[in-house]
Amino acid sequence: MKNRDRIIRYYQGTDNGKLAARLIDLADSTAKGRPYAVSEFVSPGAVQIGETIQAHVPSLVLKTFGGYEGAERVKLAFVSADYDGPVDFGITACRLSWDDRYRLLGHRDVLGSLMSLGVGRERFGDIIMQDAGAVLLADTKLVPYLQQNFTKIAMVSIAIEEMPLSDIAPRQEKVKEIKTTVASLRLDAIASSGFGISRTKAAEAIKGDRVQVNWQPAKGPSQDVSQGDVISLRGKGRMELAEITGTSRKGRIGVLLKRYM
Repeated sequence: MKNRDRIIRYYQGTDNGKLAARLIDLADSTAKGRPYAVSEFVSPGAVQIGETIQAHVPSLVLKTFGGYEGAERVKLAFVSADYDGPVDFGITACRLSWDDRYRLLGHRDVLGSLMSLGVGRERFGDIIMQDAGAVLLADTKLVPYLQQNFTKIAMVSIAIEEMPLSDIAPRQEKVKEIKTTVASLRLDAIASSGFGISRTKAAEAIKGDRVQVNWQPAKGPSQDVSQGDVISLRGKGRMELAEITGTSRKGRIGVLLKRYM
């Protein structure tokens, strides 16, 4: 790719630096004759990297899929513009079920159990919690390993069975709009207002590497955020700085925050 080094340099120093290089390799393999090449599961912020790469290679089309409509974690496919066949993203849906007496099992429990097995986060996508169970979107090649080794979550025995992707309902999120004013657009101020915690606790969470901005680790409590930025706090979900509405006579900045529940 002509601008390979420039793109890699742009993303160096972030969690996506190595990912950018891998995605460029995939794009190159398609440009050299493959009908398409598919990535591992990536965070929503990585889609922008794919779009940047595709913009430099007009002969390619970028497609994304996470197993169902509205998926947060997806795979990227660089597809030759001359190819009009299907794209196999290699995604399988697994239904996880357990005794309904253990309904307190949550997303964090499922995620933690997978990670303790040594399964990399790039090998599986969204975890959709349901009553007495969950749906896990996984790389198809990973499924046999899960069926043999993923037998418990937090000491609770589970059963795994494959299910059609078509059985997964589109993602529906509840959105809570918060209209407020802040002293500045510092990350700790916005996080405090959006997540309903004190500014001190927001700063502690940021310093403790529990906060991301646009799916990248936060730089610090004083980091400025802009309209359109997505802020996530581990254990609290995510929100978007949807709009900056103006400045009051006292110099406070009006903002509209959208928190996804």
